[in-house]
Amino acid sequence: MQRFALPGLTLVLGGARSGKSRHAEALVEGSGLACHYLATGTAGDAEMAARIAAHQARRGTHWTLHEEPSELAPALERIAAPERAVLVDCLTLWLTNLLVAERDLSAATDALLEGLQRTRGPVVLVSNEVGQGVVPINAMARIFVDAVGSLHQRLAAVAGRVDLVTAGLPLTLKPPR
Repeated sequence: MQRFALPGLTLVLGGARSGKSRHAEALVEGSGLACHYLATGTAGDAEMAARIAAHQARRGTHWTLHEEPSELAPALERIAAPERAVLVDCLTLWLTNLLVAERDLSAATDALLEGLQRTRGPVVLVSNEVGQGVVPINAMARIFVDAVGSLHQRLAAVAGRVDLVTAGLPLTLKPPR
């Protein structure tokens, strides 16, 4: 496997089942650093449990798993280190967890951006691109789409690399310098 350096922050976007997680995993594994996976999803039903199990089986045993559904910034500050590459999967589940808990999404986004400035190793963030469809009719869905769009724009502005994955094919929107 070819080794390459990851920038401090990489953002990988894509639709559901686009291949974004697999692409992000390949980036982390290609770094040659210890692979750490920070999961934000929880197994609330059988279908989600099956998704989580499939992700874990695909990654294999050389990944260290951390689970944190809501307190992402402190977890990243604790886990990230120069000898580790941390993959966060995924930001849209994280925002969903916060929305359901009636947390302030703007404040959480601010905290994440501030926390990312303090991380000491490369971080790869995975998130669903949800803003390419129609404006949702439901108020909560509109709040969610707006929050995700704002989060993506803010992260893309500070990321060293941004990739969009569609049909398993990555397109680099912002190449590393």
